Amino acid sequence: MAVKDLEDLKKLSMLRSQIDGISVDRIMSEDFPVVSSEDRIADVLAVMKETRYQDVPVVDQGEFMGMVSYSSILRKKSVSLDAKVKGLIRNFPSVTADMEITRIAEIVVSNNCRQLPILNGKKIVGIIERNRLIEIVRDIRALKEIKVWEVMSNPVESVKVNDLMDDALDLMIREDYRTIPVVDEQNAVTGIVGMREIIDNNWKKENKTIGDLEKSSRSQITVESIATTSACVIEWDADISQAVDLMVDNKFSSLPVVEGKTLVGIITEFDILELISACRERDMLFVQISGLEDDEKMAVEPIYADIETMVSKISKIYKPESLTMHVSRYNDVGGSFKYSVSARLFINGTAVQMKEVGWDLVQTCSTLIKKLEDAVINMKDSKVTFRKRKK
Repeated sequence: MAVKDLEDLKKLSMLRSQIDGISVDRIMSEDFPVVSSEDRIADVLAVMKETRYQDVPVVDQGEFMGMVSYSSILRKKSVSLDAKVKGLIRNFPSVTADMEITRIAEIVVSNNCRQLPILNGKKIVGIIERNRLIEIVRDIRALKEIKVWEVMSNPVESVKVNDLMDDALDLMIREDYRTIPVVDEQNAVTGIVGMREIIDNNWKKENKTIGDLEKSSRSQITVESIATTSACVIEWDADISQAVDLMVDNKFSSLPVVEGKTLVGIITEFDILELISACRERDMLFVQISGLEDDEKMAVEPIYADIETMVSKISKIYKPESLTMHVSRYNDVGGSFKYSVSARLFINGTAVQMKEVGWDLVQTCSTLIKKLEDAVINMKDSKVTFRKRKK
């Protein structure tokens, strides 16, 4: 099976039945850390460092209040580490143990979270981790046979061995990445650096604010000195099951994809969950916009209007299968964020990927959608992605 086979409704229905036939109880964890809304940010960071969780449940007197995320903490540069957690709580959609796996995968993708709470009323009864969720690929032959190049992200951001940890962290915050490949001058992978390494090397007791963490001695630390040099890589034409085996067995969230020794992409848990999510039963093109804050939801209507216009045009050329867009923000100036919006459009068995940066969210998305439209129109004459080149 290939990604393009998801267009076959009969195959898709059978695949969906296999995925949703898996019990949530089988993959959720009942042993997980929690914090309270009155805990200090410094205490939460200590929990994250000890448990390797980047999304931690907030529980007050047995009642689930929401999640606190490492990425949310990083954005609050002026906040004291002695501040209470309650100002950083994120609200996730309610997830229960009887929910379909494809729906849960969709929620994880739309909220860009590592850990997702399973609720019974107002009580948290378990956690589903992305690393456990992708395990289901091992049991489903149709998913196992999909090739890495069909779902990997390309082009891929990377840092050089002599870049500073400062550079890596700035890139992670700006693009909402959790891991980044480290390469040499020949673009060969030498390691990988992630939030885990940042957490282990960045938090010092003497720091008072998030901003202090950024101004600490890390400016003198090179990426090479903290990167995991034993990082696994995977060939572009390997089966996705091989990628899942490496991720699950080693608790990796991503794998650099190589052709020979050269970095050509990256495959993440997020990419695999997008694939699982795409198997949900839908009557029309699947569109997912993730990363929006509550006060940005007003932008959804004009964004969808631009998407509808694009789809009406490109449908005359190829049948669009799914469109995912992710919004991240950085460079807070005077209360205003600069937005980085990435998009992936599956069309005609090919993935077209684009990115756009700007100060106005709606305009940035509009520009990005127009670029996707232009790329599809030009697809017959150009090889717009690595995946297309490899077919």
